[in-house]
Parts: sequence; C-alpha cells; structure tokens
Amino acid sequence: MAPDPLVERFPGHAYPQVIPTPDERRPGPPAPWEALAVRDRASISLGRVESRLRAAHRHLESSAPPDQPSELAGAGELASRVRRSAVLVALFERDGETHVVLTRRSLRLRQHRGEIALPGGRAEGGESLVDTALREAGEEVGLAAATARPFAWLSPIVTLVSSSAIWPIVAALDGVPTLRANPYEVDRIFTVALADLAADGAFVEERWRRGGPRPGADDEGFVPVRFFRVPGEVVWGATARVLSELLCVVLDVTGPDEGAVHDVR
Repeated sequence: MAPDPLVERFPGHAYPQVIPTPDERRPGPPAPWEALAVRDRASISLGRVESRLRAAHRHLESSAPPDQPSELAGAGELASRVRRSAVLVALFERDGETHVVLTRRSLRLRQHRGEIALPGGRAEGGESLVDTALREAGEEVGLAAATARPFAWLSPIVTLVSSSAIWPIVAALDGVPTLRANPYEVDRIFTVALADLAADGAFVEERWRRGGPRPGADDEGFVPVRFFRVPGEVVWGATARVLSELLCVVLDVTGPDEGAVHDVR
C-alpha cells in the first residue's frame, strides 16, 4: 500500500512515517469541540484537566480503569491474542497551558516506526498498569518516576498490528521535564499544548475502507481514522484516539464512538 503524496494529505508537514492510502477514503466529521468558542479551548490548566477527569469518573482515587477494552467484549479469539500494555499521558503546565509529552518512534523499530507515540509499552510480569507506564517512560524518555503523579486513566484501546490492549495512564509532572531519548526506541521527544491540539484546523478525521471486513466498520465498511496536525508532525492512529478522548473529557463535549477496533494499518 503506497503512501499518498505529502502535498495531497498533509501539506507543509515533513515526517518519516508512512501513512497508508486506503482503498477508499472519505472526509469524516469535524472535531467534536469545533462548536466551542476559541476562548473555551484555550487556557487549559492542569487543574482544569484534573477536575474534568475527576468529574468524568476517570480519577484513580475513586475509579479503577476497566479490566479490558470495550471492543474486546465478545471478540473471541482476538481477546486471547492481545497483550497488556500501558502508555503514559505525561502532562505539565507552562504559562497556564497544559502540555503533553510525545515521541517520534525510532526508525529502527519493526512496528509503528517513525510514528508519533506516547511513552509506553508491554507490561512485565504482574506489574500494575501504572507501574508499566512509569517504567516505560523511564526507559524511553528518561522520565524520573518521582517527578510524575499518576492520577487518572483514559479508555483502553486495541491495536491489531501489535496485538496490544493499551491502557492510557494520565500523570501530572512536577514541572517542565528534563528528558533524554533512548535512541533504540525514540527518534525525537517533543511537547504540544492541549490548546494547540484543540485549535481550529489541528484535528482531522477520515473514514477509511479497505479490502475485507474490518472490526469496528460501519454498514458500508468504513472505519474512523483520526489525525492531529502539529508543527512538522502528524499524530494519528492509537495516539490520536487517546488525545481525542482526553480533549473531549477536558472540554466537556461528546466524543466519537470509541467502542470499536480502529487500528487500520
């Protein structure tokens, strides 16, 4: 499956990842927060983030994450193949705006090479999801666990290409972090303000249809694929799904249906 020309897909963005071209592609709906006034999508403080996650019953103090992603309910053989993973949605505040830590995955990796990701990986032994997220963030970007306060969770999701069930753990950092990339896993570390992800023109949704049935497809065989355009990069796939849900909760808007497997690579 050949990539679309960059000028056609995301003009002005140069990146090493390959975004595939589906057999058919349609425009998706606008961002769930599009109707909000610009001022309501700005000044997203860390306190606002934590307050909204608590109100949405996602706070670790009062609510545990689900035992499995909703899309695995009744999935049969698929449910037996996936392995537990966790990612860290590491947030910090600067000048009144909450930022999230993102990475570009190393081009040496077998899967998802060059793609934008949250620090994370597979669980080891009997460790908790929080411990997995913190350990992986330490290994990938050198984040000291003592500087992070895990406080909430987002909906677990499934990626087919890596046979993973992924639990996003949200953590507050005690300031602007000092990070270092593990070159075997991470090509680049950068941060993006949540307000910039919610800005006009940042979010794009497409509807993809590919040969054969796909889990989570609509009656016509299309599945939603979400993207965020950030300076010099395009966030898509599982990471875009996690960030979409985070913004929907924080901005108090109804999000798109996440009850399906949307990994389409």
